[in-house]
Amino acid sequence: MAAEMTAAQLIEKHRPTLDQTLEAIRTRAYWSPHPEHPKAYGETAAPDGLAAFEALRGKRFELDQPGTDDWTGEEVSPYGPELGISYPHPDVDELLPAMRAALPVWRDAGPETRAAVCLEILARISARTHEFAQAVMHTSGQAFMMAFQAGGPHAQDRGLEAVAYAYAEQVRTPQQAPWSKPQGKRDPLELSKSFTAVPRGVALVIGCNTFPTWNGYPGLFASLATGNPVLVKPHPRAVLPLALTVKVAREVLTEAGFPADLVCLAVDKPGEGLAKTLAVRPEVRIIDYTGSTAFGDWLETHARQAQVFTEKAGVNTVVIDSTGDYKGMLSNLAFSLSLYSGQMCTTPQNLLIPRDGISTDAGPKSYDEVVSDLAGAVSSLLGDDARANALLGAIVNPQVKERIDAAVGLGEVALPSREVANPEFPGATVRTPVIVKLDGAKPDDEAAYLSECFGPVSFAVAVDSAADAVDLLRRTVRDKGAMTVGAYTTSPEVEQLVEEACLEECAQLSLNLTGGVYVNQTAAFSDFHGSGGNPAANAALCDGAFVANRFRTVEVRRPA
Repeated sequence: MAAEMTAAQLIEKHRPTLDQTLEAIRTRAYWSPHPEHPKAYGETAAPDGLAAFEALRGKRFELDQPGTDDWTGEEVSPYGPELGISYPHPDVDELLPAMRAALPVWRDAGPETRAAVCLEILARISARTHEFAQAVMHTSGQAFMMAFQAGGPHAQDRGLEAVAYAYAEQVRTPQQAPWSKPQGKRDPLELSKSFTAVPRGVALVIGCNTFPTWNGYPGLFASLATGNPVLVKPHPRAVLPLALTVKVAREVLTEAGFPADLVCLAVDKPGEGLAKTLAVRPEVRIIDYTGSTAFGDWLETHARQAQVFTEKAGVNTVVIDSTGDYKGMLSNLAFSLSLYSGQMCTTPQNLLIPRDGISTDAGPKSYDEVVSDLAGAVSSLLGDDARANALLGAIVNPQVKERIDAAVGLGEVALPSREVANPEFPGATVRTPVIVKLDGAKPDDEAAYLSECFGPVSFAVAVDSAADAVDLLRRTVRDKGAMTVGAYTTSPEVEQLVEEACLEECAQLSLNLTGGVYVNQTAAFSDFHGSGGNPAANAALCDGAFVANRFRTVEVRRPA
């Protein structure tokens, strides 16, 4: 174990990073303290990380947290191998009171110390990015480079962003303030006032299968930085990345002189449904959830004692009206549809294309030509199996494969999905995207394109005009929600229509992306992930509203 660290030492070490982060979220400029390139972590980091991951397999994952009544675990890599790791199963009647008991000393530490401890946790995680990348890859099915970047530095950026927002909201009010009210000829009324950021209580993070760290870290660090103990309940198929996170957090807390039980792990047994049990416990006062609309709605309805932050399903839409870079548009869309086999909450699903075609720098293109050319761009991008594997990763669960297979019965198939062999991992299921033609004027087609079809399935929806496309976009966002909206147009009028629709329906918009920035990627400290203003999510990652309701300010007044 490392030597103990005082609060002052931690603050001195991490205050410069905190200040840089605060400046980044103020300016929204590009910045990141976490390198994206695997070689930046040292010559031996890659083999060391792989060895550390392999050393975890087939063993118990010891945490030494209270209330362990059994061991459980059923993770199988989407690439084939069983992980064989067993995790502590909690007796919640013992674990939750222990977490609650750890709260007062953490509350009294104050916002700056809490932020510094959180930054130390993130720094320790960053140093083990290669190990975390293997854990993310073999629980989510992401290809290695995506698991490394999205599961490592990008997730760490999102955690750091949450800490900065949490700190800024807490120090908005001073901790001490003198108060003096003049009384004319009489002595003034004088009080000494103190203001304390008081955490709500135990925070529950319900993890997702596809992005366990990227989606888990914002809520985890927002709650911890605002003084709340955090109980992490991972998805049963993606426990390891969050279990490693919990272990690092507990080590840092102990070394900093705080109770390790401020961060604990809760892994359920097969079919147990522990998330529902935990969600309605009176000790649980905050819930962060990423996943299906059905369970997100259940949480919002039943977890009445808690502040619930949800990211649920949506139907992401791209309006294709016209473009000044036809080749660039096709290339950009092909990559967006293919990345991680479309298993991202930000992947475009519906491509709205006027049935009379679009104008481009390569001349007018009919609806059929646009769809055919896009299919060709995807096929070209993924024509080499090695490159396809590097972009697609593996299908995360059988339900995604079922949706791919069922999509061919929904309409005319413009691009069939094909199986890709992965020589390194023969057990992986790898599939290229499928594109299906649908007609926006046909009621029978509406049921397909107005439902989220999670995975590499996209619909090329023929519409009467750009205005008709914007109307459908508006209705889609309002009724079904959207994490992202894209549009391609050279018309200022159409651009204004799309932008106004997104402002009114509260959806994040990307216009005319033709280069190396894609609609399904967001940058921490600059881009907002979700808006919190449409049915896809009730919160944004990350803004002041995401952190401010995790604590309350309590005032104590005394005569001066």
